[in-house]
Amino acid sequence: MSLPPYSPATWPGLTAALAVVPFGLALAGFWDRLRGSLEPEGAGSQASPDDEAARLRAQLNRLRTVLRMLSSLSASLNLERVLDRTLDVATAVVGEEDNGRRLVAALLLFESDELAVASARGLPQADLRVRLPAAGGVLEAVLSRVEPRQVLQPASDPELRNLTAMHQCQAALCVPLAAGLDVYGVLLFGHPRRGFFTPERIELLEAVARQAMSAIENARLYRALEQEKERITEIQEEARKKLARDLHDGPTQSIGAIATRVNFARRLLERDPKAAAEELYRIEELSRRTTKEIRQMLFTLRPLVLESEGLVPALRHLAQKTLETHGQRVIVEAEDAVAADLEVGKQGVVFYIVEEAVNNARKHAKAGHIWVRLRRHQDLLFLEVEDDGVGFDVQAVEEDYERRGSLGMINLRERTELVNGLLKIDSAPGQGTRVRVVLPMTSEAAERLRQPGFTF
Repeated sequence: MSLPPYSPATWPGLTAALAVVPFGLALAGFWDRLRGSLEPEGAGSQASPDDEAARLRAQLNRLRTVLRMLSSLSASLNLERVLDRTLDVATAVVGEEDNGRRLVAALLLFESDELAVASARGLPQADLRVRLPAAGGVLEAVLSRVEPRQVLQPASDPELRNLTAMHQCQAALCVPLAAGLDVYGVLLFGHPRRGFFTPERIELLEAVARQAMSAIENARLYRALEQEKERITEIQEEARKKLARDLHDGPTQSIGAIATRVNFARRLLERDPKAAAEELYRIEELSRRTTKEIRQMLFTLRPLVLESEGLVPALRHLAQKTLETHGQRVIVEAEDAVAADLEVGKQGVVFYIVEEAVNNARKHAKAGHIWVRLRRHQDLLFLEVEDDGVGFDVQAVEEDYERRGSLGMINLRERTELVNGLLKIDSAPGQGTRVRVVLPMTSEAAERLRQPGFTF
């Protein structure tokens, strides 16, 4: 009988088992050394075989417990749970107590360029609020060299002394949490006994840190994915609300007016056929205008020309529809191939950014003209939507958004973030408005956009 190929679905238990292999190897080496130290060395040995067997069984049970905890750590995608279980595994590995003296443990992660306590064991409440810049002492050495380091008398360290718990410790150990070239934080341990952190314990804690980093990365990626899904859901919900508002304010009102005027025209036919004919003509014009509004909505919901011809032809089609339906002039200044190599999904996001900006200008700016400009410079795509309308105070509007319940500018920002872009809105009363967006075409360009000195 042939076995099915490996996948998380066909072999659900194998993924967690493979995840703990590196740590299991470290435990195996530790176990071999431990067993060698417990075996009798000759006739002069004081320990009986029964005592040695009991000690070995106790150690084996502890290692089994650690492996179960580690498997649970690797299987979790909840970040807070991963952080807590990391310390549980670490304290179980090294032995939480030593003749009644307890191990102090903390997991520190970077927040705004400072280390903050994400999870802890044995720290007083005040220590949980301490932030460490990691600019000196053992923390700076560990993070710069990305290797564990032990320090005696941690209360004399320039940064560790800020933690009250370290004043009760004679030794401290810092183990970096790193993945590739990225350093996320450190595992910090302290103990009242000077020689507690033996080479074997340090080796095991390094293995815990490596395993924890993998679990933390997975949990962070999962959290980012969940947040992205929530954002997309919110955008879709807002799009549905916007469609409902547009239908209510546009075609629904028009159709209601048509029904009323048809009833009026029917009555006119009996008294004044000529007036009835004029009314029917007006009803026909209203019907045509309503049909254009509905077609405009259908086009913005799913612009088929975007899928068949690309972004720039879709923008020109949008400009034509806006002129026909609302009498608003929109001028598109772009070459047809400027975004040809941009993914279709991203082209759709750019289209909706333009559609949102054009609608905002049409409804609020009282603009005579709206310009849509699209240009390419190397691996960056620059979009600009400008109008010659009345303008507005950007800061005042942004501060008032929550109270007014308007989401136009929020939609612009969120859609820009979906394509890893940057958004700027320039406006002032009486001076028109300019919406600028820069989008990366490659992953390298996306990294450049995030550099502190980048401007556009």
